[in-house]
Amino acid sequence: MKNSVKNLGYIMYRLKNCGYVVWKIMDKYNVGDTRKWTIMVNPGLESILITCYVNEQELDYAPIFKFDGGTLRFSNGLKLSTKSVESIVEYLMENGVTPDSNLFKHKDKINNYSNDRREQKSSSDA
Repeated sequence: MKNSVKNLGYIMYRLKNCGYVVWKIMDKYNVGDTRKWTIMVNPGLESILITCYVNEQELDYAPIFKFDGGTLRFSNGLKLSTKSVESIVEYLMENGVTPDSNLFKHKDKINNYSNDRREQKSSSDA
């Protein structure tokens, strides 16, 4: 279970190692709720929410991951059933969500695509 795609710490670790910026959104859903956790990938850029759904009733089940990027990249409600982090990364990449944690190295860039835009605008205004 520790190195399972259902484990929040494991999936965050693996996605961060791939170069994505990952924020934990929620991991305390109500008992009986099939949602286990929700994360955001590349906040401020694509801001893709991924929610893990589990069914503890079935033996050797694969969790289901729901991807929500508004209407920008994924249709709302799009789901992927897998036991593999690689499948999730591949799915993100196929939909244009690329790993580039360099954009998030500085606090002032977290919600901006680039400070270069502001600098270019300032210099063109002068």
